[in-house]
Amino acid sequence: MNLEKVIFGFFIVLAATLNFGFVYGDPANPEHHHLWEFFAAFVVNVIATALKFGDRTQIGAVHLATSLVAVLQLAAAALVWFFAPAGPLPEGAIVSIVSLSAGALLANLVSIVILIVETTMMRR
Repeated sequence: MNLEKVIFGFFIVLAATLNFGFVYGDPANPEHHHLWEFFAAFVVNVIATALKFGDRTQIGAVHLATSLVAVLQLAAAALVWFFAPAGPLPEGAIVSIVSLSAGALLANLVSIVILIVETTMMRR
């Protein structure tokens, strides 16, 4: 078993599951979307992106691209959250944050599909 591949797969799947956990729920209800869960999803996505640097294959480039899209979406969501008025989040802000995070989730899912396809195509 290749420890590097295990760590790589772990962070890709963890990024997607944390992102799903944040997105899941009523998009307009701020109580369904916790700040710390968003923060964990953002940090794990950044770690997953860092792990993808150095792979010089075409599939590695696509992995990196999907990860960069996810980080960009989550960074945009973080900016919306940061610039939202103090106090409870307005409905429009939380909906935007959840929508941007859902875009990051889609990028994470594409990365997982690529990982599964890459794994099934490997020959021993």
